Amino acid sequence: MSPRTFPESFVWGAATAAYQIEGAATEGGRGPSIWDTFSRTPGRTFEGHTGDVAADHYHRWREDVALMVELGLDSYRLSISWPRVQPGGTGELNAEGVAFYRELLDALIAEGINPVVTLYHWDLPQELEDAGGWTNRDTAYAFADYARAMARALGDRVEVWTTLNEPWCTAYLGYASGVHAPGRSDPAAALTAAHHLNLAHGLAGAAIRAELGEETNVSITLNLHVTRPADPESSADLEAAHRVNLVGNHVFLGPLLDGSYPVELRELTARITDWSFVLPGDLGLIRQRVDILGVNYYSTNYVRHRRAGETGGGSGGHGAGAASPWVALDDVEFLDPAGPLTAMGWNIEPEGLYELLTALDNAYDGLPLMVTENGAAFEDEVGPDGEVDDPSRVDYLRAHLGAVARAMEDGADVRGYFVWSLLDNFEWAYGYAKRFGIIRVDYDTQQRTPKSSARWYAELVRTGQLPDA
Repeated sequence: MSPRTFPESFVWGAATAAYQIEGAATEGGRGPSIWDTFSRTPGRTFEGHTGDVAADHYHRWREDVALMVELGLDSYRLSISWPRVQPGGTGELNAEGVAFYRELLDALIAEGINPVVTLYHWDLPQELEDAGGWTNRDTAYAFADYARAMARALGDRVEVWTTLNEPWCTAYLGYASGVHAPGRSDPAAALTAAHHLNLAHGLAGAAIRAELGEETNVSITLNLHVTRPADPESSADLEAAHRVNLVGNHVFLGPLLDGSYPVELRELTARITDWSFVLPGDLGLIRQRVDILGVNYYSTNYVRHRRAGETGGGSGGHGAGAASPWVALDDVEFLDPAGPLTAMGWNIEPEGLYELLTALDNAYDGLPLMVTENGAAFEDEVGPDGEVDDPSRVDYLRAHLGAVARAMEDGADVRGYFVWSLLDNFEWAYGYAKRFGIIRVDYDTQQRTPKSSARWYAELVRTGQLPDA
């Protein structure tokens, strides 16, 4: 089979998040985050696992940069731990925390690896949560001040500034279903948080550009949902999928890229909130220029309209027994996914990534896209020689990169791809039970072992050619 060839300008990268890999939770002046609090609360994470040590990247980052060099990466997408550089979320920066990131970024640049920096990957300083967290409008302004301070401290070292990673998870999993920090279950709070996250993005983007210049690249990363009706011939199921799209996608795409919240969204959620948290002028503040839209993709949803008298149904892959993250969608049933599945119980459907990229390209002509997370957890097995052969992950990556290539062939402006994840890590409420990395981490010894998927990815990066099989 002839291989697909990616353009030389295509960016090949890998991604991580601070709380998932850094460890050193109480070192270097770092303050507590909501994930420290959440993970130390009994019953919140698998077997009580915390990110206190994680992959110990704080102490082993030089080794990890060397592994990135071996992979031949063009770029590395990392997040800054807000409580490491500003322990309480306001006030002066912590010089030791800033120095850690400055040294890391300098090492990446010296090796020709361009940093893509995410300012918020879910680790809100606990002091801000104590004051209301993302339900408090002041948190958006605190975030803008933090973004401005980091731009001032690290601006000459960063290729792309990403404001937020997956605000859907922050708002809906953190404030509606409670399966993520801070663990609240309040649909009205979730919608308030979603708006304040949108506001935080807009304020932060303006602050970064005020500090570094209007030409500075500002991005946001969204986990947009590809949702299909169980019966494409059913108008009720089609309407159910449409409403998931409103609550899951257009609550962010609307204000960020169109400058408004859809009227249908406000009507759908009117029994939950009156949207009084949207103040005059907010939508203008939110709609800043987005230079690259980050797209995180793992799986698809199938939904149907729940008929009168019916109960139960799938959780949408976000935790059995938890409150639903899907506010205002009580009559929408998320079907349990059909196989094949990853170790997370998520379906494997690369066609969804193709559909998402082409749909975004059609809807927002001229907006560059980047796949900022894509990958899979599987039950990796360590062989007698200590090696990890993970053909299922290779197949997953090959299929999804094939979808990216097809989208590009059909005109989508996709600039790069970041595999999730560089390392096995703390997988949020799943603790260390799930492994996404292309590099295995032995959590007892912290030994790193590139899996066969890492070698496969390195060859793809080297050649830019994706064989069909």
